[in-house]
Amino acid sequence: MTSVNVYLNFEGNCEEAFNFYQSVFGGEFSYLGRFRDIPPQEDMPAMPEAMADKILHIALPISKETMLMGSDTGGEWAPAFKQGNNFAIAVSVDSKAKADEIFEGLSQNGIIIMPLADMFWGDYFGQCTDQFGVNWMVMFDPNQA
Repeated sequence: MTSVNVYLNFEGNCEEAFNFYQSVFGGEFSYLGRFRDIPPQEDMPAMPEAMADKILHIALPISKETMLMGSDTGGEWAPAFKQGNNFAIAVSVDSKAKADEIFEGLSQNGIIIMPLADMFWGDYFGQCTDQFGVNWMVMFDPNQA
């Protein structure tokens, strides 16, 4: 089943924001990872030390069908960050083929930010901005299939 959720980006205060959202919606975080958790990679520039404790990814289930997700960004990692354009629509699908199909459609005449690929956390994941300036994340979790 395909699901659509909102993904919020913050410039250093994601943890504070999500603690607030948790106080409003209740529940427990289903995932909380920090930038220091990223395994070293040869082709990736060194992460600024100030980012190590910032949020790489956090997820707060709102209902059985929806989840609020987010991360810290900004600085060198996202020079175009601007409050107001700090969100993406996250689409979770039930197959790699469906991820490819949706990503190809959304990125047509748009900008591919991160091509679909298998990620270290286990998902098949990619990011793009469509031709209308809307940010999208497309993912398939083989463990949920």
